[in-house]
Amino acid sequence: MLRYTLMRLGIFAGCLLVVWGLVYSGVVPRGLGSSNGMWVVLLALVISAPISFVALRGERDRASQRIAPKVDRIRSSMQAGLQANQSQEDLADDAARAQGQTS
Repeated sequence: MLRYTLMRLGIFAGCLLVVWGLVYSGVVPRGLGSSNGMWVVLLALVISAPISFVALRGERDRASQRIAPKVDRIRSSMQAGLQANQSQEDLADDAARAQGQTS
């Protein structure tokens, strides 16, 4: 997962440098007033997102294959705990109903 994150940050940094160069060379319009830095960062984010989506598809799939078994283990342990709690509640409810009927 760290590898994917670093690759994504690298793509963003590359886009940031390209956008910064285009803005300061006058190819792309500057932001209004002091918003120029934010304009450059937002434009770089908008450009880097689809590039990362396409270019890092394989790395994202490998990362999800490593994470999926862990998620499944956590989900199954949570379901087992939930079922245990439900059975305890059912037993307590049955006992309360039985006690209420005999009184």
